[in-house]
Amino acid sequence: MATGSGLSSSWCLASLHESFEQAPIYVAVMTYLGFGIVTLFGYFRDFLRAVGLEKCHLARERDEQKDFVPLYQDFENFYTRNLYMRVRDNWNRPICSLPGPVFDLMERVSDDYNWTFRLTGRTLHNVINVGSYNYLGFAENNADFLKTVADKTRQYGVGVCSTRQEIGNLGIHEELEQLVAKFLGVESSMTFGMGFATNSMNIPAIVGKGCLILSDELNHTSLILGARLSGATIRVFKHNNMHSLEKMLSEAVCSGQPRTHRPWKKILIMVEGIYSMEGSVVRLPEIIALKKKYKAYLYLDEAHSIGAVGASGRGVTELFDVNPADVDVMMGTFTKSFGAAGGYIAGKKKLVDYLRSHSHSAVYASAMSPPVTEQIIRAMKCIMGKDGSTEGERVRQLAENTRYFRARLKEMGFIIYGNDDSPVVPILLYMPGKVVAFAREMLERRIGVVVVGFPATPITEARARFCLSAAHTRAMLDQVLHHLNEVGDALCLKFSRKKYSSCCFLYVCKTL
Repeated sequence: MATGSGLSSSWCLASLHESFEQAPIYVAVMTYLGFGIVTLFGYFRDFLRAVGLEKCHLARERDEQKDFVPLYQDFENFYTRNLYMRVRDNWNRPICSLPGPVFDLMERVSDDYNWTFRLTGRTLHNVINVGSYNYLGFAENNADFLKTVADKTRQYGVGVCSTRQEIGNLGIHEELEQLVAKFLGVESSMTFGMGFATNSMNIPAIVGKGCLILSDELNHTSLILGARLSGATIRVFKHNNMHSLEKMLSEAVCSGQPRTHRPWKKILIMVEGIYSMEGSVVRLPEIIALKKKYKAYLYLDEAHSIGAVGASGRGVTELFDVNPADVDVMMGTFTKSFGAAGGYIAGKKKLVDYLRSHSHSAVYASAMSPPVTEQIIRAMKCIMGKDGSTEGERVRQLAENTRYFRARLKEMGFIIYGNDDSPVVPILLYMPGKVVAFAREMLERRIGVVVVGFPATPITEARARFCLSAAHTRAMLDQVLHHLNEVGDALCLKFSRKKYSSCCFLYVCKTL
């Protein structure tokens, strides 16, 4: 820990319960062996296609174009046709209902090994949804809850058809921005219609040439794209590693820009609140201490943490009891905890006023849809207790579900990543064959899961990513855990060598 960071007791508690257990060595060996066998068979099938014994379904260069610059990358095509196509049925499944805690799925089959699909006309009902980012359960269709959203739709319509700077600035947009600023405890905020663009279009307005961005190696693609578009110099530090970050900061301050050695115009540290693939939580107090020590700026992406952590859902600043004013740029999205769409940038009024005239997303993008705006207002008022409901009730329910689910998984013997406060729960599966079998087995048992593998994860760390919700009942979680236990035994997925006591974990769940 960095000295002089003034760490609170809540940070100490959170940091004690974050694990990244390594699998036994034989698991890594079997994983590489599995990819090797699939790759060898892929080359063999490519040979069969080359000699005309097997049909090639993918787009390819015509013979008369062989002397031109290729349109298709050979490795990308190889991976798609020989690895991805074998398991494509596990993604893009057509859902035909509200994606709440349960959903309905249209059954589809393939007659040509996943190159094409056809619907059977059968629907799989009441599949438990443990893949959506519906953290607080606001993806709902309760007519009583959505009355204000319906009223705003009748009043304003569905679309604005203009930018905020022209004639698309509605009263409810300004109401939302004032509410967001109050919720976060900052001076001002501004909202955008798309969460991804909130990062990719605003970072270039904040930094540019002559600036340095220090980015966590596991940052989201939207942060990476925004950094690249900015033209600033980008350096990547190891995930949540304060020694790596401080080394880069001290080097940047001492050496300055390459060749000229002039001081950097700005040094911007970019991190996330909760990392969506790891389930880990940013070490915010230590980063703030380093930021102050080296006079850098901090950009915090709370896409997965706002609403999901903290006693009243105010994100990692509340979780660690730090002053929101210590974070220079607070970014978040409404696509997860709020059951809507869009994002926000919040902080000092001077920053927000600058972005209103310099952000491409603010100047050129259409204003947020009125019913979406009202849905966010509705959800935020509910979290804050301004609608007559119990303040933080959904936040507390999510925290209970998170700790219970994580504790039971560890007790069963699964290797899971991340912080015990994180509703993102990755279960490590490792081997490519087991990833596919796991997703299919769980769907057979009416459990909808998301599985992720290489290249989205390191080659030896394929996983299933569970996202918990306040809308999940204890009965739903117990049903998921029951099937996970059975599938884990059947597929030999319980790789953990640690022994956990259920009594110990239930005590931790009650006291944290």
